[in-house]
Amino acid sequence: MAPSQQNTKTLVREGAIGFMLGAVGGCALGATVTPVNKAMTEIVSGSLLKPVADGVRTVGPLGLGTLLGATALTTAMTAAIAGVTMAALTALLLIRLKRRRTGRANLDGFMSIAAGLAAALSTTSCGAALGVIIETLILRSGVVALLSALGIFTVLKTFIHVIVQLTCREWECCGILQVTAEAEEQEQKKLEALEAEQRERVTVEIEQRIIAFETEKRIEGEDGLDYRTAWKAQQQEREEIEKLRREAVELAVQQRTIQERLTKVMAKYVEFLAFSGIPMTVTAAVTAGFGIFGFGDYRFVFVVLLALVLSMAFMLMRSMHLNFWMFTGCVGMFATFAIAVLTVHAGQEAVEVSLKMQKAGQVLSKENITAHMDQRASLEAIAAGFFVSKMCQVGLGASVGGPLDPKVLDKVIVGASMSTVAIISVVETLSVVLGVGGVTGALLGALGAAGVSLGAATAVAVQWSSLTGTISTTAGMLFGALAIGQWDIVNTGLQVLVAYMFAMINPY
Repeated sequence: MAPSQQNTKTLVREGAIGFMLGAVGGCALGATVTPVNKAMTEIVSGSLLKPVADGVRTVGPLGLGTLLGATALTTAMTAAIAGVTMAALTALLLIRLKRRRTGRANLDGFMSIAAGLAAALSTTSCGAALGVIIETLILRSGVVALLSALGIFTVLKTFIHVIVQLTCREWECCGILQVTAEAEEQEQKKLEALEAEQRERVTVEIEQRIIAFETEKRIEGEDGLDYRTAWKAQQQEREEIEKLRREAVELAVQQRTIQERLTKVMAKYVEFLAFSGIPMTVTAAVTAGFGIFGFGDYRFVFVVLLALVLSMAFMLMRSMHLNFWMFTGCVGMFATFAIAVLTVHAGQEAVEVSLKMQKAGQVLSKENITAHMDQRASLEAIAAGFFVSKMCQVGLGASVGGPLDPKVLDKVIVGASMSTVAIISVVETLSVVLGVGGVTGALLGALGAAGVSLGAATAVAVQWSSLTGTISTTAGMLFGALAIGQWDIVNTGLQVLVAYMFAMINPY
């Protein structure tokens, strides 16, 4: 076959496979659109809107935007990290329980399935629990209760980080002791191997002498054949024993390497959980504090908020060790700032509409204008917080699926897509029990699973040997998301772009 025809067939094959894998990942994202939009509609048309609108009068529009933004992003981050840490714990437990020799493929496959299920369940349950807590706090104590909840949660996350760090150090010490014991055992085995080798050398010499003797005497009968057959059988047996010994050593090294990596992953993500939300919490506390103490004027608080955001971003970016949590914390902080600005802008638009209505001859009281402003600001704060939390969950899921082993990316794409559909089905079945807040938080699990599928598809797109495979995979992602979901090209394109950005970041 000519080289040009081979290249053409290779390009067509890469394009077809890439489009199919991308379409599967895009379908996972598209499947989340309808239930998420339904949950959003229930929030803005339900009983949660009134206490949120009342919160505008208490903390001001900027304070409301930062509070809801920080709460939404913290919930999304916590749910995603709960899934990652639970998957790591599950894999570590399986490694400890499966110390006996087993096939590498069986071990990897079983661990991948168990870790994926643990991640999906923990992310969904954590999001549902946080959603129920947030809904209860808002209905009982108003939006201001979110400020104290954020503060308590920040302290709690720091405490969890300290405990996990101490636990990981203890595991590392135990691993060092285990490695030392294994080294002593390996030394003993080496001595035994030397003795066995010596015995084997003597045996081989005896066998060689027998064969030489047979050659000299020109023995051609069955006895000579029996000697040669026995010698070959013994040689095959020795080779089989040596092969089994090598496999046992490779399996032990593999398990130890996986255990060290999982311990590192868990420590890194708990560190991310502890510190990534601090800039957002500080921003929300300062702006909401100005509003509570009666200094909620837009221009004054906006200047303070802008200076605070820029100063914290400058300090984090100037750090000698820019970690993943620092970058994500800055992104979350600027997202919170954007939500606050959109909240204020919605209130100003309501004022402009009211002025136009007055000029047109309609009589509007000051109370009606204020109520309209509060309602518009509340709707914008909820919608913007909802949108940013979706992007955050998809991005964090992509940061998990992107750095995975290239050999399992296709399985991850399909498995994460199936998990997305399963989570959506379970959440819709339990919607009456979970309530609005629980359903909204549980859907974060579906968005996280869709993000994992998108991240794996993004990694596949980047790893193709040609530009055709990359473009086809990306086109499949967009087509699957638009075909299964809604034909919102801007929203879908932004989510795919966020998946690309976070999939290229290795948080380990």
